[in-house]
Amino acid sequence: MIRVTTSSVINAPIDTLWQAIRDFNALPDWHPTIASSKVEDGGSPDRIGCIRSMELAGGGGTIREKLLTLSDSEHSVTYSILASPMPVENYVATLRLLPVTDGNRSFAEWTAEFDVSAENEAAMRKLIGRDVFQTGFDSLKKRFGG
Repeated sequence: MIRVTTSSVINAPIDTLWQAIRDFNALPDWHPTIASSKVEDGGSPDRIGCIRSMELAGGGGTIREKLLTLSDSEHSVTYSILASPMPVENYVATLRLLPVTDGNRSFAEWTAEFDVSAENEAAMRKLIGRDVFQTGFDSLKKRFGG
């Protein structure tokens, strides 16, 4: 099992940033690689156990993810991938926020642990760390002005 962690400081108060992130079905609102998302049973996107089905931008395929935890007090969300075009297994990720009191900003950390074959490890580290996590953080920085 490998671990990929990406972090960033975003110029938004933690409560403002958390409102953008906590909706498990709202990834297309702030992540440019996600074209659309729907909760499969039409239920609430903050219900533990709900499954979102997302279409990747540019026809890159479908990803299905299950919400494992959602904590408003800890500003964190944990989910697993059920199906993906990526060659990963046992994928579990957590996105969490912490307040940065200097300037009323937020520290964001996105971590994933997963199994991947040795020949795909470098590519998946780069894809997940840069193209998924950092791209999401960069988009949030643009949305909140820096």
